[in-house]
Amino acid sequence: MILIKKTNIPQLLLLFFLFTSCKGKNDGDYDTAEGANIKKEFALKEGPKLTSEFINNKKAAIDRFYNKNWPNNSMNGGFLVAKNGQIIYEKYEGIANKKTNTAMTSTSALHVASVSKVITATAILKLVDQKKLALDQKVTTLLKGFPYPDVTIETLLNHRSGIRKYSYFTDKKEVWDGHKILTNQDILTLLSSKKITLEYKTNTHFSYCNTNYALLALIIEKVTGQKYKDAMKTIIFKPLGMNDSYVFDYDKDRQTANPSYKGNLVLYGWDFLDAIYGDKNVYSTPRDLLKFDMGRNDLEFFNPALLKKAFTGYSNERQGTRNYGLGMRMINWPTGQNFYFHTGWWHGNTSMYVTLPPEKVTIIALSNKFTRTTYQIKNLAPLFGDYPFDVAKSETEE
Repeated sequence: MILIKKTNIPQLLLLFFLFTSCKGKNDGDYDTAEGANIKKEFALKEGPKLTSEFINNKKAAIDRFYNKNWPNNSMNGGFLVAKNGQIIYEKYEGIANKKTNTAMTSTSALHVASVSKVITATAILKLVDQKKLALDQKVTTLLKGFPYPDVTIETLLNHRSGIRKYSYFTDKKEVWDGHKILTNQDILTLLSSKKITLEYKTNTHFSYCNTNYALLALIIEKVTGQKYKDAMKTIIFKPLGMNDSYVFDYDKDRQTANPSYKGNLVLYGWDFLDAIYGDKNVYSTPRDLLKFDMGRNDLEFFNPALLKKAFTGYSNERQGTRNYGLGMRMINWPTGQNFYFHTGWWHGNTSMYVTLPPEKVTIIALSNKFTRTTYQIKNLAPLFGDYPFDVAKSETEE
């Protein structure tokens, strides 16, 4: 009773309001404390409702494409086409896990291989948006012992760092014992201790390099104070409702993750590079990747200027054929039309993620039985816009 009499209630309420307001403002989109509450899910917004006539027309054309490319239910994976966030067509066929005789379903998480780079890049851009990082920031200010003074966050993202591929230099016995599992930290240590020289001077040439994204994963860990797998859950998966997505943990998930195959479901084994993450090792589903696409293309998810930079070409390795942004492959035709995508291939896993922002279309294919047919989904783009693909042309991607 004494406390109530002597306390100024309005002042107490004001202090409480200021405390909670400041806490919310400074927390950002994640909290590095172990077990801390994660920000509620980002509200994904669908575009205008599609008409039945539009859906049926596109569905018939997509079905013909599907049956031509994966005849007799031969896909062994998941496939999805959506517009305005609304699924027009999806199929899941084959075996997710032969050992457990588990059929492929919409919740079967598969290794998306290098499509992981798009997700890693998006997490980096979120940290840039929160002023935790800067695109022109030198990596030497973040990773202790990093030996290349001119490499920045941006040159890691757009593959203009000049750093060598870790799969090449760790293949040498004098650099690494292939019987030992390689980690992201090992890569950083080897770059310095083994005096791995740059392949070329930084920011003078494009070379697609997995090392760049393994290092970006370490930077995410440094800035957030979380393991990469936890940071991705906090920054990307949880806010966007990607409930079936996760980062593969070599020590914990080898027995439970859906494996990959070749031929007549012959199992691909693990190797010493399977613990590296950032460049690969995200497991996801077509439906979760649709949520990801809807989220990252939403102007409220992060600063639209950053998204524009992600869709800007920096490599120009072949005009009108290939270009690379910040975690995004692209084709920029002289007509002004642009096609944005990323492919993936690791062991028997192949993947392709296509995003057509002007048409608000998402096309995704994931397979865990090796096939290059996955990459043919680009030929569906002309159903929705002026994309001059030769539908008869076969193309392989890495």
